[in-house]
Amino acid sequence: MAKLTLRVITPDRIVLDTQAEAVRVPATDGSMGFLPRHAHLVAALDLGLLTWREGGKSQTLFVSGGFVEVKQDTVRVVSEAGERPSEIDVPRAREAEKRARERLDQGREAGAQV
Repeated sequence: MAKLTLRVITPDRIVLDTQAEAVRVPATDGSMGFLPRHAHLVAALDLGLLTWREGGKSQTLFVSGGFVEVKQDTVRVVSEAGERPSEIDVPRAREAEKRARERLDQGREAGAQV
């Protein structure tokens, strides 16, 4: 069976470099899926889960925006952040969520439309 090469790159590191049977990314206009021999494509990414199938098993990775390029059976993702579920620092994520909610509340109090 034909395979895709999947590479996920952030400013800090190469998060992932593997072979995949299929890849799905969170694009800004909805989820996009790729199989081998997909047409050339470049798209903007939203934050969300990147999933891929490897050896019949589904895997996931959180990405924080960026871009995806599909070319010659290679899917390249360049993102600000990429973390496997086991790498996510839950207390840090909860603190970031708390700060974001506080900023939203401050914006509402100032009359901003959010």
